[in-house]
Amino acid sequence: MRNYTLNIARYIIRIESGDDGPELVPGERFVKSICEYDGKYDVLIRVHHGSYRLPEEADRVFVAPYIIESNGYKVQRYDNFWSVYKHNTDLFVITSFPDSPWKKAILKLSFTLREWDLWLENAGNETDPLDYPLDGLVLYYLTAINADIMIHASGVNYNGQGYLFSGVSGKGKTTMAGLWYNVGAQVIHDDRLIIRNIEGNYRMFNTPVYRDDEPAESAISHIYLISHGIENNVIPVREASAVTLVMANCIQHNYSPDMIARFLGSVSLMASKIPVSTLSFRPDRSIIEFILKKKYESSSSFGLERNRVHTSC
Repeated sequence: MRNYTLNIARYIIRIESGDDGPELVPGERFVKSICEYDGKYDVLIRVHHGSYRLPEEADRVFVAPYIIESNGYKVQRYDNFWSVYKHNTDLFVITSFPDSPWKKAILKLSFTLREWDLWLENAGNETDPLDYPLDGLVLYYLTAINADIMIHASGVNYNGQGYLFSGVSGKGKTTMAGLWYNVGAQVIHDDRLIIRNIEGNYRMFNTPVYRDDEPAESAISHIYLISHGIENNVIPVREASAVTLVMANCIQHNYSPDMIARFLGSVSLMASKIPVSTLSFRPDRSIIEFILKKKYESSSSFGLERNRVHTSC
């Protein structure tokens, strides 16, 4: 195909092959996110064959190594997985592809323009334009432009309540999602979420990672920063502590003061609106009963407090 449109986290991503571009073949994980195109988009990405020569004055501002996990340990495979260069208001993301080592890409984007260009080298006559890691990079820069948040977390909705469980690898995100799934909860995702402020309400969205992923979203009632423990224990955190702990689990490429200020503002505002707690848990059904009991106690206390205020007035 020559073009298609994705709806991911309510971002409308239009992808078109240029006159010099390849046939576009969406990856399996994106198939259920394809939507009708009505002429409107949050970003338009034009795909071209070949390479692109960076301006000589472009400065490299960020470089990411390629790291894999083996037996619970992080192993760095090579230093320069993808890099970001800046020239005036333009950013250039240069990346390789672990699953297609012969292929290279340069993504030209801007924080002020919603039309980006992608050059693919050695991609063949047909290709997935959002092969890993381009999928995550495109989504990350959309969140950065829109003052949204991308976070390492699983999320579930149970009886209308949205619970977000955040932590780095090994902290129990997938375990927690599985426990809630077994009691009938809707799992939004078990690894990576996008958080958006939609008309004053914070909602979490899945990001396509697995081949059977389909769009899912939920309001957020509580954010838990999780770790495995010998018993279930929750500790509320507020203000600066909440912001710092949440930021530690967010995906961020903060190489400029403007990006840092925008990101800090987004997390600070969210942490002032949504309860944040640290949570150590036993990996069994008792954690669900524990959370629901705490939620009931919190709601009951809030109701009693409101009654006292009403009576005193």
